[in-house]
Amino acid sequence: MEEYIKNIDLQKVSMQTLAFIGDAVHNLYIKMYLSSISNEKTGKLHVESIKYISAAGQAKVIDNILNDLSEEEINIYKRGRNTNIQNVSKNVDVVRYKKATGFEALIGYLYLTKNINRLEEIIKKSIEITNMEVSNGR
Repeated sequence: MEEYIKNIDLQKVSMQTLAFIGDAVHNLYIKMYLSSISNEKTGKLHVESIKYISAAGQAKVIDNILNDLSEEEINIYKRGRNTNIQNVSKNVDVVRYKKATGFEALIGYLYLTKNINRLEEIIKKSIEITNMEVSNGR
């Protein structure tokens, strides 16, 4: 994995590529989290994971943590959010989709810069926020 990471030039990589990587990293963490708290079949775990990885869910998370981000993290988020997006999911509006793309770009950036402690801190907050939203029936 290290070989692939070192070949990604963070000065040249597109925000869409950071979001692509961040989506995969976020997905993996959410799947590990859900597997750690439940012994359900994978189909049920997948359905449960959608609450955490959907664009709408990620947009809520970024709205809740934006004030806790560093200036550098906000910059990455905004660059990801403002990237030119060709296709928007039919299940979410453009604004939330762009916020989710920014969130995923931030996750990808933290992963590629090996800032794992901060990455895990943000993902843990995202889980807490989503759990609170779900328990409040939102």
